[in-house]
Amino acid sequence: MKLPALTALLACAAVSAPLAAEEFDIVTLLEAARSEPPLFVFDSTGKIRKQAKNFEDVYGLQVHATKSKAPATIRMLVGEAQAGNVQADVALLLDTPAATVKLIKPGHVFSYVPPDMVDLIPETARDPLVVSHSPVVWSYHTGLNDSCPVSNIWELTNAEWAGRVALSDPLGKPDFTDWFNQLSMHHDDAIAAAYQAQYGQPLETDHASATEAWVAALAGNRPLLTSSDSDVAAAVGHPDSTGNFIGLMSTAKYRENDNGMKLGICASMEPMVGFLSPKFLVITTGTDSPNAARLFVHYLLTEAGWAPQAIDGKMATNLTHSVPKGEPSGAMKHIDRLWAYDISTSAEDWATRQDWQDIWALNRNGN
Repeated sequence: MKLPALTALLACAAVSAPLAAEEFDIVTLLEAARSEPPLFVFDSTGKIRKQAKNFEDVYGLQVHATKSKAPATIRMLVGEAQAGNVQADVALLLDTPAATVKLIKPGHVFSYVPPDMVDLIPETARDPLVVSHSPVVWSYHTGLNDSCPVSNIWELTNAEWAGRVALSDPLGKPDFTDWFNQLSMHHDDAIAAAYQAQYGQPLETDHASATEAWVAALAGNRPLLTSSDSDVAAAVGHPDSTGNFIGLMSTAKYRENDNGMKLGICASMEPMVGFLSPKFLVITTGTDSPNAARLFVHYLLTEAGWAPQAIDGKMATNLTHSVPKGEPSGAMKHIDRLWAYDISTSAEDWATRQDWQDIWALNRNGN
């Protein structure tokens, strides 16, 4: 168990203050970190344990890494901050709107970009620090089709595809309701243009936006809703499948192609092949291991440090990283048609989650 933050700070005040940016030096940072308590790190993937072990092997610093879903991690970080008893040090978070509203704006966590990494990370990914983007792509069964049988997202609302579109239930996966709002705010013209390209006439709708019209139509076309991307992958690409499904899933599931799964990216899909889900990398404001935390962040931004997650298709924001040879999806070939998350409107995504859930549920329940 870690010492309470105040006790730890008093016990090693001379060495635990974080180094100033102009003093950044990996050797000095490590020396300061050696007198600090072990790190407690949280991420939504078990790969964080491998990363923590690799970090320990390199630097000789102890790290306790825990797999924890974003909602649970956020609740924990908020509770510790409000209680003045911060135990967690570093967190990697997928729920961008919740992290923005509940953690970043109140100052419970902060971003740290190592000075020697600043020029390697795009400016839009520095504050808050985004360590990676996870591709979520339209997918099809490569054993049943020579190529994706769908070329426009509006086709998925037609009777031909009724009951044959698979995705995690948006009522239980806020990534999708956030995505709906992102489409409406930043890409609505493209959604409307896709409608006209598909049907040869402009969209006329009573809905508030082209995106809302598409979401309502998709929900009303009896999609196959699952509780996980694993179930979506099985519905779409199971080797024994005789049905023809289109699915929306993380490229991490393409690892199962090595076990016989038949998943392929719908490269022809208009107006987008999929979207990119960002992962924040933050340090808790009350950490009693500030130098070790900064060293760990630095390590995760290196190619070796990120490698265990890169194999799942997660694209590092450090532009010098190469794509692992074993990455099975080939998503990087379509990076220009994977729409990135715009962090500038994450608060609006948070504020409209219930609205988009209502739109989905109302049209889903009417069938």
